[in-house]
Amino acid sequence: MAGDSLPDVCVVTHPLAAAGENATRSLLDILAAITGVALVTADLPADSEIRERRELVELTRKGAGDSVPVAAARFLLNQLRMCRVLADRDEEVVLFYGATSYLLPILAAKLLGKTVLVEPRGDVPLTLRLHWEQRLPDPVARALAGLVGALERAGFAVADGVVTYTPEMARQLDLHPEAPDVYPTGARYVRTDEFTVERPYADRDRVVGFLGRLDEEKGIRELAAVAASLPDDVTFRFIGDGGLREWLETELAEEIAAGRVELTGWVDHDDVPAQLNDLALLVMPSQPTEGLPTTILEALACGTPVLASPVSGVPDVVRDGETGFHIRSRAPDRLSEQLRRILDDEDLASTSATGRELVETEYSFDAARDRYRAILRDSRR
Repeated sequence: MAGDSLPDVCVVTHPLAAAGENATRSLLDILAAITGVALVTADLPADSEIRERRELVELTRKGAGDSVPVAAARFLLNQLRMCRVLADRDEEVVLFYGATSYLLPILAAKLLGKTVLVEPRGDVPLTLRLHWEQRLPDPVARALAGLVGALERAGFAVADGVVTYTPEMARQLDLHPEAPDVYPTGARYVRTDEFTVERPYADRDRVVGFLGRLDEEKGIRELAAVAASLPDDVTFRFIGDGGLREWLETELAEEIAAGRVELTGWVDHDDVPAQLNDLALLVMPSQPTEGLPTTILEALACGTPVLASPVSGVPDVVRDGETGFHIRSRAPDRLSEQLRRILDDEDLASTSATGRELVETEYSFDAARDRYRAILRDSRR
């Protein structure tokens, strides 16, 4: 137990890719500031800082698998392994982070007398359905996603509490933000000492950017059309790498040669604050599968207004006309028109300051720590 008598926490996740590893590391940092914490996971990246900093139980080095049968088998096997591990753990609280459809270990933890919290990171059934529809007949993909959704709903019902990033995210998951077992302002945080305003907004050039994976699901093809249509005094910068990078280099070769479009390639996370500080506007056509992209919070912390799709938890952070703007349409001509209007007509310096103030108030490390302290206290009642 920590000094304020909070229970120790065992965090359980599904196999972690790089993005999930970053989010999990942040969660562990928050919990470690208030109590003892350990992680049970699978397929943790070999160079993860978590290996050196936290108590770790790694079930397997194998990922989810490429085929549905393999993924299903590993999904079940990992759950059985988790049940065995949880039976040997002393922590009073088990927090299933992202692993909200892992019904067997959720039930096992309850039977062991532990307090169970589940925290979805996004709309997992929808994410899986969109992924499976690319490889399977639509009815099969929908049926499999429906099964995962049913497992997740059962996990929500069994758990002592469900933690979501924002109230809108709770509503998307058909949870009532004011229900006694729902904690709708979960602890997301930004390292506000690293992600800060280094370049005053008034000193920034008319550079619009996207930061993330250059993949189909991120709307990169639409953004390429937008980038090609912008005025000559606006530069569009693609920050990141992915499967569509070569396509972008070919599709926008003329604009790249003229300096109107820039491709940075992969950027180390330590260099992201500098990139965000160089932008007048970040464009994030987010998917409804995402809970609350960390990049949006990091941009606001750097005083960079965000133009984003109003999905899941995004509207609670990107407040239209205050801290950023909502994408009205992803159609390239309409998105380009909206982007031009924002750059020409909006008081972006004021928007920049308001966004930074929001992050300092609600998404600093201290704010996140205090929210989780309250969640742990309340969930034991």
